[in-house]
Amino acid sequence: MEPAQVTHILSDPYDADGPAAGTPDSVGVIFPVGMLGGGFPPDTIRRGIELGADAIAVDGGSTDSGPYYLGTATAKTTGSAVERDLRLLLTAASTAGIPLIVTSCGTSGTDSGVDWIADMVTAIAEQGGWSFRLAKIYSEQQASTLLPALHAGRIRPLPPLGPLQPDTLHSCTHIVGLMGHEPIAQALDAGAQVILTGRATDTSSVAALALRHGLPAGPAWHAAKTVECGGLCTTSPRSGGVHVRIDRGGFTVEPLDEHAACTPTSVAAHMIYENVDPFRMREPSGTIDTSDATYVALDDRRVRVEGSRFEPAQQYTVKLEGSSLAGYETVILVGIRDPQILGHLATWQSTLRMMVTDQVRTLLGLRDGDYEIQIRCYGANAVLGPLEPETAAPREVGVLFQARAADQAAATAIAKIANPLLLHLPLPGSEYLPSFAFATSPAEMERGAVYKFVLNHAVDVEAPHQLFRTVYSEVGHG
Repeated sequence: MEPAQVTHILSDPYDADGPAAGTPDSVGVIFPVGMLGGGFPPDTIRRGIELGADAIAVDGGSTDSGPYYLGTATAKTTGSAVERDLRLLLTAASTAGIPLIVTSCGTSGTDSGVDWIADMVTAIAEQGGWSFRLAKIYSEQQASTLLPALHAGRIRPLPPLGPLQPDTLHSCTHIVGLMGHEPIAQALDAGAQVILTGRATDTSSVAALALRHGLPAGPAWHAAKTVECGGLCTTSPRSGGVHVRIDRGGFTVEPLDEHAACTPTSVAAHMIYENVDPFRMREPSGTIDTSDATYVALDDRRVRVEGSRFEPAQQYTVKLEGSSLAGYETVILVGIRDPQILGHLATWQSTLRMMVTDQVRTLLGLRDGDYEIQIRCYGANAVLGPLEPETAAPREVGVLFQARAADQAAATAIAKIANPLLLHLPLPGSEYLPSFAFATSPAEMERGAVYKFVLNHAVDVEAPHQLFRTVYSEVGHG
């Protein structure tokens, strides 16, 4: 496969002599920040409106920070930060008379996450005196409704997971399905001016805005992928968001901060971000293919992209995400700077594990399978583990000891057994007693309930809207 073409020229096929912005043949979208609550300069939104934006879209969630947020249906972002961003976006959208779309509300896209954002939107609208139609699109699933699909062989695992068992479905505290663009486009067609969704693909909002106008799927999906994280496709990722205009020939993207720039490299590189293939990416309805895309610098800030394709799938699928309780955890963080210990760190770790295991069996009566311990040495190989290429002894490490059990008391008891070993454990045969440094006192820190992702599967559906529910309401009309 040939690499995508990245070129630099200074002519715009859609300049003042071409089609005007905002015609039915194009749609302009502001994507202000990578995640709602992340913050952005207010001036960048005003500039996006001045560029002729037809809508504002922003993502409200992610699985990047792990299974806890889905498992507990709580938000990663603080409410005050989310409310601040919402207020700016809702003010801009209401004043300009354009739609606002927020996807994956509440981080994990649970039903309560959608309602959380909806309550904020309603309160802000009442304060501002705005009236609009609100659409809430729910994506949370119940194990009982997915079992027929499982028994019919319509749920398949995505790597690295294996076949799904009914007990795994029932173990989930929350399950969500990732919607594509269709429920969002349907809400727009129904006159919704503010759309709040449960879990959705990062690209679904922008794609919906383009595809409902009949614009080609290739440019629509590639543009959506490019701007999904706001300014990350620019030379200044934290300076603000971007404006993208999608038309029948491709799309043009530019930053909303006047001091940032989009370059062919920064735009093309975003297909690598969180994607296993630099040219192809699967969506519920098909696959984006950018292998023939060209990236052209129109000037020192804007990039024009053409040549993207979209391959419709023979079977529409919805990805399922599910999180279940993994136990209760207590952790200890200790710093080691002893050169002899650090020179034989693997031996020290295995000795620690062996001694903790023996004492837990003897003193607590717990057996393998009743609990789990992990020892991560940050500064050595905590991130890559056995794949770590650096073999030289580090000067210092932070050892994170994690004890996980069926209840908090057991996890803390295991950590207390490890406590004296984490403070003074010598190497086998050593003639001196080393001392290490606890980060906290008491050393044991109870983390409470911890969760794990157990669903990474795709379910075949008969229609794009099958797993999703839309509720409309009139805000500010009473």
